[in-house]
Amino acid sequence: MPRPLIGISTYVEESTRYNVWDLPTALVPSGYYELVQAAGGTAVLLPPDEPERAAEVLDRLDGLIVSGGPDVDPVRYGAPRDPRTGPAATVRDGWELALIAAALEAGTPLLGICRGMQALNVALGGTLIQHIDGHVHTPGVTSWHPVSPVAGTRYGELVPEVADVPTYHHQAVERLGRGLVVSAYAEDGTVEAVELPERDRWVVGVQWHPERDKDTRVMASFLEAAAERSAVAVA
Repeated sequence: MPRPLIGISTYVEESTRYNVWDLPTALVPSGYYELVQAAGGTAVLLPPDEPERAAEVLDRLDGLIVSGGPDVDPVRYGAPRDPRTGPAATVRDGWELALIAAALEAGTPLLGICRGMQALNVALGGTLIQHIDGHVHTPGVTSWHPVSPVAGTRYGELVPEVADVPTYHHQAVERLGRGLVVSAYAEDGTVEAVELPERDRWVVGVQWHPERDKDTRVMASFLEAAAERSAVAVA
């Protein structure tokens, strides 16, 4: 049986210095694809494309990971821009929101990580708090803090105990998107995980960075759902 094929959306940097080159670059930290590979999947990177091609791309994948990165443009959820919100990533926003919509339509297993969770919430009509304090202590350094699972949720079943997670974000979910439920909170009440509750759909967003953690339970469950989808497609 082939390993499930997992697409990972990429960061897009206008100028990246490597070797002798200084060029616009689509990239993703290695932890994302290494975690997919360690859990039994094959990872492919998804640079931005025309949003109308998202459904075609999703048709070739068994699962989708929407990675972390810059703030979602508040115009996407109808809010005025807070001066602490980062520059708009217009092309990436359009592509990832289209990928999320296509994944939801197709029933493709979907894992949103940090920005990816926020994009999932926005794609379903939710809004974001544009700045919170206390979840980034040192610029460029991941912080760790405990999150508490919500009993009865998919995440709560996968990780039933309070767990320390690696986190780096200054925005958070405000109003939940359509159909989403909260599945974990930080000690200060910040929403740390969301999901769609239907058991026949695997859609989870986490505000932290599992690619920087040794706990693979969420990723293993995601890969299991992707493998089941792959097996159905082969049959």
